[in-house]
Amino acid sequence: QPFNPGIFLIHAVSNIICSIVFGDRFDYEDKKFLTLINLLEENNRLQNSIQPQLYNFFPTLMDYLPGPHQKLIQNTEKVDQFIFEIIAEHQKTLDPTCPRDFIDAFLNKMEQEKGSSYSEFTAETLSRTTLDLFFAGTGTTSITLRHGLLILLKYPEIV
Repeated sequence: QPFNPGIFLIHAVSNIICSIVFGDRFDYEDKKFLTLINLLEENNRLQNSIQPQLYNFFPTLMDYLPGPHQKLIQNTEKVDQFIFEIIAEHQKTLDPTCPRDFIDAFLNKMEQEKGSSYSEFTAETLSRTTLDLFFAGTGTTSITLRHGLLILLKYPEIV
């Protein structure tokens, strides 16, 4: 039976990113994990329309206009909230001598540079970096794997 491995690849790649960033993997049926994946996938689709591209040039004007860019902003805020919850949990259980993941390492660096007025290690930067890892890592890696599978299917003699 033919099937589309795309969703499996997205789940696998996202879970690997979760293990690096959050120090924990999610069950593939976990509702929070599935919601996160759905938000990321929807944002990838929404970014292909013209309104989000115009938003990059005219953010103040586009804030007042309806369109898919508004949904993209809402989705990003939901993902941000998810990430901030995990960051808050990490802050409560942080052991500076034994970082578990990317967030712990970032929080340790934030603590080291606490007095510096020029530090780029802030909670906002941590949230944005984590968001970038998910958006960039999930989409590009899963698409690359999908294309690799297609090439292997088309040219089985390579294997």
